[in-house]
Amino acid sequence: MSLSAEALRQHLDYTNWASLRLMDSAAMLSQDELTRDFKTADHSVIGTLAHIFAADRIWLERIQGHPRATFISDEDRHLPTLQTEWPALHQRWKFWAAPLTDQNVVDELAYRDSQGNPFKQPLWQIILHVVNHASQHRGQILGFLRAMGHTPPKIDMTAYYRTL
Repeated sequence: MSLSAEALRQHLDYTNWASLRLMDSAAMLSQDELTRDFKTADHSVIGTLAHIFAADRIWLERIQGHPRATFISDEDRHLPTLQTEWPALHQRWKFWAAPLTDQNVVDELAYRDSQGNPFKQPLWQIILHVVNHASQHRGQILGFLRAMGHTPPKIDMTAYYRTL
């Protein structure tokens, strides 16, 4: 199985759209709400947003052959940093994805994970992983927002497709 380069670009555009909408919602929260500990791996809205951002960043750097030494920094856990850095990161993803072809998305990419373990898999699988990973954690944030009495934004793919 494989996806076309255009479908992968559209998935990357979707994940950008959804993450930025969710970050806009997070900007409306108080500091207490932003940092409320929900007892999950990333604890809070801001912690989970930072985790998604850091994963988006580390995967782009891996596929570009520039592995990052650290996954996440303390600075990544600040909304103003995310509001500046995340759109810039999405532009780097867009620039990187622009020349993709249906042929090269099936090419295998060799990389090492954060522990130094070597892996090799087709590029299309990595891109879908990046999008799916972000979707999983955005879903957690939607739950956090609901638990605090907020109405979360619609960020599912159907809502995205309706904007096109």
